[in-house]
Amino acid sequence: MKPFHAYFQSINGNDTYPLDEVIYRSKVDGSLLEVHHDRDALAERSPDEWKKLFAERRMSFKPADMSGVWSKREMVLPEIPEEDIVTLREGWSPLFDAQALAKEIGLKKLWIKLCGNSHTGSFKDLGMTVLVSQVNSMIKRGKPIDAVACASTGDTSAALSAFTAKAGIPSIVFLPRGKTSVAQLIQPISNGSIVLALDTDFDGCMKIVQQVTADNRIYLANSMNSLRVEGQKTISPEICQELGWNVPDTVIIPGGNLGNVSALAKGFDDCLAMGLIDKKPRIVLAQAENANPFFQAYQRGFDKLVPVHAKKTLASAIQIGNPVSYPKAERAIKNYNGIVIDVSEDELANAAERADKIGLYACPHTGVALGALLKLRAQGAIDKDEEVVVISTAHGLKFTEFKVAYHKQELEGISAKYANPIFEAPAELGPVMDILQKEMANRRR
Repeated sequence: MKPFHAYFQSINGNDTYPLDEVIYRSKVDGSLLEVHHDRDALAERSPDEWKKLFAERRMSFKPADMSGVWSKREMVLPEIPEEDIVTLREGWSPLFDAQALAKEIGLKKLWIKLCGNSHTGSFKDLGMTVLVSQVNSMIKRGKPIDAVACASTGDTSAALSAFTAKAGIPSIVFLPRGKTSVAQLIQPISNGSIVLALDTDFDGCMKIVQQVTADNRIYLANSMNSLRVEGQKTISPEICQELGWNVPDTVIIPGGNLGNVSALAKGFDDCLAMGLIDKKPRIVLAQAENANPFFQAYQRGFDKLVPVHAKKTLASAIQIGNPVSYPKAERAIKNYNGIVIDVSEDELANAAERADKIGLYACPHTGVALGALLKLRAQGAIDKDEEVVVISTAHGLKFTEFKVAYHKQELEGISAKYANPIFEAPAELGPVMDILQKEMANRRR
């Protein structure tokens, strides 16, 4: 059999580079890079053989096998030595059966992929394990890398700091001052990162980190680094494996910098090339109205990206006005019969809390995806007979302030339809029973 092999290739196909080169864009035309695999080698193993191998690894207690990312390592970084892998058992997140909500909205089947059920509480762990593992391997082989840096609205910095801390590699984080939750801010601080809060937004932080990493001794960890995509794309085969290698009709994912939607498409591309699935799902990309440059471009037929100044949104992790991965995301939407939609602050907040009523604890970004689902279902763009997966990108525990303010009805401009107040009462049976009888009757309606 041919050996498995991967390398960087520009998205325009003009040039290639080895994975151990510190490079993020084509030297020929400045286009983004992607990790290109020898899919002919992957296809030499039959689909049944791959499925058997992946099933065996699901039952294994080897560190690499217990990771949802590295259990698919031939699809990710096929040549990395296993001893160089830096894993925190990321992936294998639950596929939550949301049939109660599906019934409410008249949908055949609905699952929520809980990518926030991970070490640092977001799907960013999936990409960061790959990037940090590659850097770890490069350093071991003499590459002069002093630190790894990222710009972040919170979740990327948490993932970077955790994986680099485990590997013993210094990390640098640039955050927009006052624009992340306390839970997000404290994670890189706790893990020992050098944290700089800048008087700008995410796009300003992204500009600074690209300048800092122009010195190749500081490695760039943002999603324009295509190593991240290789980890994030494993969401796609993982969903299919959890569904018995069946493909949902539609997958909905929230987007800011747009690395996630391009990763989702790349994962399905790999599954198709390997014969693991025989059809494509439709991909829906959901944005917040206050930060929707990709939606605006979609409305104009993808003529070009026009950066916007992203307004404040409850979905702070996708408050991005100039998404780096625009070209890859455009290709993903076009190749997957995609839809791009935006939702208001009111729609995302209420969608998140509506989902909580069936046992979730949804972050506001998941609220964006759920709001898109409700909107498209109401419009008839998602049919009643469809099977849908919504990607939940982070855990609600990272956004406690959002949850508390919602239920106190303190979110400006939000009609908190599902607010659940605390009832205060004296420690006496009569007043307690009055409240209980009234509220229990209300909830039976």
